[in-house]
Amino acid sequence: MAEITDSIEVPEPGRSQDDDKPRRGGKRGKKGPLGRFALFYRQIVAELRKVVWPTKRQLSTYTTVVIIFVVIVIGLVTVIDWGFTEVVEFVFG
Repeated sequence: MAEITDSIEVPEPGRSQDDDKPRRGGKRGKKGPLGRFALFYRQIVAELRKVVWPTKRQLSTYTTVVIIFVVIVIGLVTVIDWGFTEVVEFVFG
């Protein structure tokens, strides 16, 4: 038969009620600063290997699109700035 208790506490997932010790970081918690830095560097390299890098043609296409977009936005901001300058000169003389 199951034991009935008056407690309504629910243990954290993955931990039992009897385990009151604070959790450590596992393998990462036992390494020093250089070990953690080396782990961080290895993780960066592993993530960069997963990246699908663009081809030269894709890269040149993306670069061209960005440069054209920036030139268009510069032109738009220039026209708006010129328009506000004319309005301010008209209003304030």
